Amino acid sequence: GDSAMVLPTYKITALHLETIRQHTRRLGLALGVKGLMNVQYAIKNDLVYVIEVNPRASRTTPFVSKATGVPLAKVAARIMAGKALAQQGLTEDLQVNRIFVKESVFPFLKFPGADILLGPEMKSTGEVMGISNDFGIAFAKSQQAAGFTIPTSGNVFISVNDFDKAGVLPHAKELHEMGLHILATRGTAEYLNGHGVPAEMIFKVLEGRPNVVDLIKDGKIRIVFNTPLGGESFYDDGAIRKSAVLHNVLVVTTLTATAATVHGWGGDLTIFQVNSAFPFQLGRSRRPHRGGSTLLHGLEHEFFAWRGPRFEPLKIRLLQMPTEVGQDNARMHGEG
Repeated sequence: GDSAMVLPTYKITALHLETIRQHTRRLGLALGVKGLMNVQYAIKNDLVYVIEVNPRASRTTPFVSKATGVPLAKVAARIMAGKALAQQGLTEDLQVNRIFVKESVFPFLKFPGADILLGPEMKSTGEVMGISNDFGIAFAKSQQAAGFTIPTSGNVFISVNDFDKAGVLPHAKELHEMGLHILATRGTAEYLNGHGVPAEMIFKVLEGRPNVVDLIKDGKIRIVFNTPLGGESFYDDGAIRKSAVLHNVLVVTTLTATAATVHGWGGDLTIFQVNSAFPFQLGRSRRPHRGGSTLLHGLEHEFFAWRGPRFEPLKIRLLQMPTEVGQDNARMHGEG
């Protein structure tokens, strides 16, 4: 329930997905479940493990229903009343036509001093969703809806345990190439600098002043990437996370979320026409406009521009139509 999640899956192999489908069908038939069933899986060392099975809905049900357009709770209720899936026209696995990211919303601001590190008990009090044809944009929109803005400039703080240093390296390199200044604790800074990624060392809480918490309080850190491990680390990193929450600084605590966040920065300028979910993009990878509405020559159209992880209003006047359908050579004049 406290997790962020994405549909469709993008990291699980086809072999593991098929294994999960087979296990789920066998479990449902063996248990005699009629309605919704929640199964939690884990994949480690190329093996699929079943953690637990619950003959009930989960908090993911509304998210999947909205993403697929199928009201799963109603479908399950009809099954329990004796109407089979085939009678409801559902004989295949559900599909989605875009990227959907669900993010949990937490009440930590209402509980000063509470550590945001998650555990077995559920702490979230709501959920939001980001939708796009691009994974990074969908993730960034979900963070914005949850109350955080992914910064496009300034300082980012990185402090990861030894097991995660190699994993964070490509993301740190990408952050540096996007022009962000990297601050890091001693071990992480030495590792990044030793592998060609410039990083400025700053003190942990117990090492001296000014330390990372001081910089967060002064507004000099825009985002925190932190994966704790060990007792002393939990104390130090707990103070960092608590300070970040109080000052509305986004905290990322896993490598998977780090990859998604860095992807959310993006690099191109993507334009969305108002009332259209489909973008056309101007930048490194040029794509033709795929929206459903018509662009009229000489008239002004309202758009949103995706610049990194935020939207800006934009007005565009079309000066020249593409000479062929699908060709990305329209001339436009825009302001915003």
